[in-house]
Amino acid sequence: MPPAAVHAVTGFKATRARKLTPAEKEANRVLAAGRAPVEHGFAHLKNWRILTKLRTDPARATHLFRALLVLTNIEATTDN
Repeated sequence: MPPAAVHAVTGFKATRARKLTPAEKEANRVLAAGRAPVEHGFAHLKNWRILTKLRTDPARATHLFRALLVLTNIEATTDN
């Protein structure tokens, strides 16, 4: 079975000659809202330097990273 196709979702880019339509702006906002928690989670992992000190099986590391991202997102939502 061939591997699943990977698609990168990118936002719309305005130019000097072409401004974004309201629908394109909204699409960019939705994309940014979905991307922000993930980027914040990676930033926290880098700040904790967990990626440089972790010496374990990659499968176990994946479970740990997921748990840390969940805790980070819970922490971020309770701070507001």
